[in-house]
Amino acid sequence: MAIEKVGVAGCGLMGSGIVEVSAKAGCDVVVREIDDGALAAGKARIVKSLDRAVGKGKLDPAARDEALARITFTTSLDDFADRDLVIEAIIESLDAKNELFGYLDGVCREETIFASNTSSLTVTDMAAATSRPDRFVGLHFFNPVPVMKLVEVVRTIVTSQETFDAASAFAKRVGKVPIAARDNSGFVVNLLLVPYMLDAIRQLERGVATIEDIDKAMTLGCGYPMGPFTLGDFVGLDTLMHVAEIMYGEYREERYAAPPLLKRLVAMGRYGRKSGAGFYDWTPDGPVALKV
Repeated sequence: MAIEKVGVAGCGLMGSGIVEVSAKAGCDVVVREIDDGALAAGKARIVKSLDRAVGKGKLDPAARDEALARITFTTSLDDFADRDLVIEAIIESLDAKNELFGYLDGVCREETIFASNTSSLTVTDMAAATSRPDRFVGLHFFNPVPVMKLVEVVRTIVTSQETFDAASAFAKRVGKVPIAARDNSGFVVNLLLVPYMLDAIRQLERGVATIEDIDKAMTLGCGYPMGPFTLGDFVGLDTLMHVAEIMYGEYREERYAAPPLLKRLVAMGRYGRKSGAGFYDWTPDGPVALKV
């Protein structure tokens, strides 16, 4: 099936990016947030991103205006009734996601495909809460969505081939490179990335090297764009710990367990760049590493 009408539940950092790339690709988009304040913040984020693209010469002003005209902002889930595809991009809580999809299951057309942008929860646990598990798929975009090329297309054991093909075609339409992933917690990227980031923290705890030197080792020695501590601060240490706890609950393997230092930083409110401090203090003069 061709996907022309897209619904996005959630207009935060990830949701707004999904809305933007969908609208730029020519889709008719409805985005829903829980209240007018959150909706206004999401709209401002989309406009700022599009304006930035225009300023850099990557997007024509007319194309920006056309993309914005394709977006409808709402606080009502009922406005998703005619969508071909609904993508969920809300908080990483299975209860919240299942409540959302349970409501949408009674609102949307029988043919509507449901997708979750979850990064760590299993898609099966959401699909099983609906009457359309065969039309349920994972579409895991990466932050920042307008820039990052990858989308993990996650199929459960009952996802139909038609649904998987439609979701993959949609990912290509919005300018992404889809890869097929099995429905296991963490899929491909986080399954490999989270243990790497957690192990860097363990090596710091063991005194192997400083924060700065471990970051330098991985950027200069392995060619990574940023080291594990800079990346952790960018992702959000609270987010990293939450994802690690979900994956540890799934696999019960030590490599997915959050190290004590990570727990202490989160307890102190040092979440990374969004709070101004994490493994680094993010000062106006540049990052200053925490002395551990």
